Amino acid sequence: MSDEAITAAVERFVKKVSFAAQQELERVLRAAIASGQLQGRETLTAAVTVSNEKVGLMATIYSKIEL
Repeated sequence: MSDEAITAAVERFVKKVSFAAQQELERVLRAAIASGQLQGRETLTAAVTVSNEKVGLMATIYSKIEL
């Protein structure tokens, strides 16, 4: 498999994950603000973990969401 094919496959995966994660984050954050759990001015730390047992992948990426 060529480097270009690997890059393309990973890009497709990341695009799918990114879209799904964004939708879920928006849904949860809107609900938390509506319920009063959040005020909407916080900075939250979020994490995403990518794993695959077959190749021994376990990576967690942390970042901030500034509302």
